[in-house]
Amino acid sequence: MLWLQSLNLDYAFWLTISAIFVLLLLSAFFSGSETALTAASRGKLQTQADKGSRGASRALSITEDNERLIGSVLLGNNLVNILATSLATALFTKLVGESSVALATLVMTVLVLIFAEVLPKTYAITNAERAAASVSAPIALLVTILDPIVSSVRKLVRGILWLFGVRTSADEPILAVREEIAGAISLGHLEGVVQKEDRDRILGALDLSERTVEEIMLHRSSIEMINFNDKPKEILAQCMSSNHTRLPVYKDEPENIIGVIHAKDLARSMYAEISGPDASLKSLLSLDISSVIMKPYFVPDTTALDEQMRQFLRRRTHFALVVDEYGSLEGMITLEDILEEIVGEIADEFDPDSNELINADTDGVYELDGTMTIRDLNRAMDWNLPDEHANTLAGLVLHEAQMIPAVGQVFRFHGFRFEVAGRDANRITVVRVRPLLNEPFNNNLSS
Repeated sequence: MLWLQSLNLDYAFWLTISAIFVLLLLSAFFSGSETALTAASRGKLQTQADKGSRGASRALSITEDNERLIGSVLLGNNLVNILATSLATALFTKLVGESSVALATLVMTVLVLIFAEVLPKTYAITNAERAAASVSAPIALLVTILDPIVSSVRKLVRGILWLFGVRTSADEPILAVREEIAGAISLGHLEGVVQKEDRDRILGALDLSERTVEEIMLHRSSIEMINFNDKPKEILAQCMSSNHTRLPVYKDEPENIIGVIHAKDLARSMYAEISGPDASLKSLLSLDISSVIMKPYFVPDTTALDEQMRQFLRRRTHFALVVDEYGSLEGMITLEDILEEIVGEIADEFDPDSNELINADTDGVYELDGTMTIRDLNRAMDWNLPDEHANTLAGLVLHEAQMIPAVGQVFRFHGFRFEVAGRDANRITVVRVRPLLNEPFNNNLSS
């Protein structure tokens, strides 16, 4: 063909081809860089930076502001893609005439898709940390150069979103570390990489800052207390028969907590009474209980669990009484209660067999204590019952029913069937729960 022969001698033709090739390389660079820098693990980059990698250190620096990074890379990538497409359109117009627009669009779409998108991104995602360290220097320079333009675009976008009622904060982080870790752990569990027990422990530790002592405390109705006005013999008998080493002491009424008795302190005082020169059973029974009472430690019910754990460690104690905003006793919490939120149930020789707490009959019905926390139930059974409005299973039934149900009443909500199997006054003591596998999950009530 004569026209093709003439083009072989056309300097502009080969210059255009070279320019398109270079622009495709730049597009591939931008696409791969974006993928590498966003997919790279900051933990691995930090490890490499600690070993002296300047590239990893730069990558960490420029990924601190993801919005600025992505804006700069997208701006550069769009510029080279648009310019490459324009040059290709002009080239094909010269070759085949005015009908070349569709052909140029098709050819450039294929080239950009394969060589400027799929290929570099595939490489970048398989070698994320190494690629991120390699491209960090030119990308850092690009971000610096394009920062004024990107900043203007960000302000313009926020202004447009504001007109539509969407409020965004310039200081709001795009990626929250806690959510990132929790999501990775949950995904790992679904893929079989992370065991359920490991998932529960890690997520439990992450949740400490989001939960308060009110959610896990032992309610005041279940607290074993000592009446200061009782005879020393009765107090001694109660302490010796109790499964707990620490017991609150009240005077006149349960609300008036005056201290806490530790079984070890009591035993030490008892030994002193029976080992002295004037030792006798009478002196033991006349023991001054006030001499072994420790000062009580009160905490607000709104205290976060991570802060309470730090307070326990700082005070070298692991027992506290929980009060509400009016100073009224609500319950008690121990360091063990907080640790159980991380590692699960910690059973000792005095606790009931944990394997017997959740049992299913032949029909798949679980008969559960109404005081069981929803969180413990979810962890044990891998369920997803909501705990936003109630901490215990009985509380959840009361919240959903909006009434005090009678024994035998049945509720269906959140994909489960709940039957009230036991009640003490207005308190639900036993609940029978069965998952609704193929039944509708709509809330309803039946008698």
